[in-house]
Amino acid sequence: MDVEGVLGTISFDGEWVTITKTPVGPKPAPVRIRAADVTGTRYKPGTRLMHGYVQFVLPGSVPAGEKGGVLHAGRPPYEDPHSLSIPRKSNDLAEKLVAAVEQARD
Repeated sequence: MDVEGVLGTISFDGEWVTITKTPVGPKPAPVRIRAADVTGTRYKPGTRLMHGYVQFVLPGSVPAGEKGGVLHAGRPPYEDPHSLSIPRKSNDLAEKLVAAVEQARD
C-alpha cells in the first residue's frame, strides 16, 4: 500500500513502513520502521486549504510538534523522519494505511 505525500511517499508491506522523501538539499535515505516498533500514530487529514500529515511515534522518541506560520502550519517539519505531509486527495489511502499499521502493531 502506497500513499503519495506532498514531498514523498509512505509504503507499507504488512510489516515495514517506509517513508521516502523527495530530496530538498542532500538526498535523504528512506526511513524504514517496523510496524511492531510503532507505539502510536498521528493522522491529520488534509483539507482544501491545508495539507495534513501522517506521523509514526517510536519508543523513546518525542513526536515532532506541528509548526506554525502561513505555509507549513499544522504539520510537523519536513526534517522529521517519522512523518510526511499529505494532500487532501490522499486522505482515504492515508487513513487505510494508518489503520493497517495499527492493526499490524497488535
